Amino acid sequence: MPRLAAALVAVVVVLFAGMWLGGHSNVLPDGLQDLVTDDEVATVNDALARVEDDFYREVTGPELADDAIRGAVRGLDDRFSKYLDAKDYRSFRDQTNARFSGIGVTVSPAKDGLRIGTVYAKSPARKAGLRKGDVIVAADGQRLAGKSQDAATGLIKGPRGTAVTLTVRRGRKELRKRVERAQISIPVVASKRRTVDGQRYAHVRLSTFSSGAHAELYKALRAAEKDKVAGIVFDLRANGGGLVTEARLVASAFLGEGEIVTTRGRSVAEQVYRATGDPVVRKTPVVVLVDRDTASASEIVAGALQDRDRAKLVGTRTFGKGVFQSVIPLDNGGALDITVGQYFLPSGRNLGGKGTARGAGLRPDVEVSDDAKTQRRDEALERAFAVLGA
Repeated sequence: MPRLAAALVAVVVVLFAGMWLGGHSNVLPDGLQDLVTDDEVATVNDALARVEDDFYREVTGPELADDAIRGAVRGLDDRFSKYLDAKDYRSFRDQTNARFSGIGVTVSPAKDGLRIGTVYAKSPARKAGLRKGDVIVAADGQRLAGKSQDAATGLIKGPRGTAVTLTVRRGRKELRKRVERAQISIPVVASKRRTVDGQRYAHVRLSTFSSGAHAELYKALRAAEKDKVAGIVFDLRANGGGLVTEARLVASAFLGEGEIVTTRGRSVAEQVYRATGDPVVRKTPVVVLVDRDTASASEIVAGALQDRDRAKLVGTRTFGKGVFQSVIPLDNGGALDITVGQYFLPSGRNLGGKGTARGAGLRPDVEVSDDAKTQRRDEALERAFAVLGA
């Protein structure tokens, strides 16, 4: 009976996904809309009605809908496509607007959990003593190994004022940290001045390509230009990307004209994004800092500046994401976040691998990586200043 029930639920997931797509075929590419027929929809409706009537326990419609759509998207075998239920979609919108409830870190997947890329100042994570390079291997006793990044971060995030106990691997040690969640407002841009060998430089860090990020960046860059710095280190490390429209505006801060990125997809028209023609930084030398967690919109900007000979890249290879997603809101309050196309840099290169696989990423002009054992030093940043001064 357990096997029969599991098999029946699996069939329901597939069939209900077909029914949903039949009722919303307008979101499908033109070539797929014809594949959903009235006969197939009738079959799905009949099957679901039998499940609702005959399954040994009651299953609610909203639950079936969420599971069905989630299963259909999972069947695409695309790590970048996902279904967001109503709760997840609200969280997604908050993060796009650079605010959410959590502990105040950026993370990337690791074999046994989530590796911390950035710990924000004055965040709960900083107060609890978490560090860049730490790997979160469990949250409230639940191991993160084998879970998707969304599922793992979902165990860490939660209502502000509540606490989560994290198990953290630091080198060969495992530590337990109790962290109280809070409302997080991501500092989108951080800017500092640094004097090296008698030259004054600006270190400008962008944490995400959220809505309006370019305006904050422009303000920091104008201040640097006003100070007449000798060079700018534009730091995109641990920046997982965001909005392509923001990538265009951010790249336009350094490029006077010309192509930044081209997007192509099966159901979307080819679009060429060009610089706005009014750069904030026209001649001041620029170095872009990148690492393995520099991805998506960050790679667009870094790649465009490298292709157009506007900046040298310093650091390690980037993530290698050559596809982009479209968020399609649904009637139930959730949304589909699915891969709809690829993007190409001015040189014509795509950073991804075959299909939606992870690619080789951008290769830096100067390769250097931080030593995790030296918490008070930033070797990559030091090298970036040296490149500016060369």
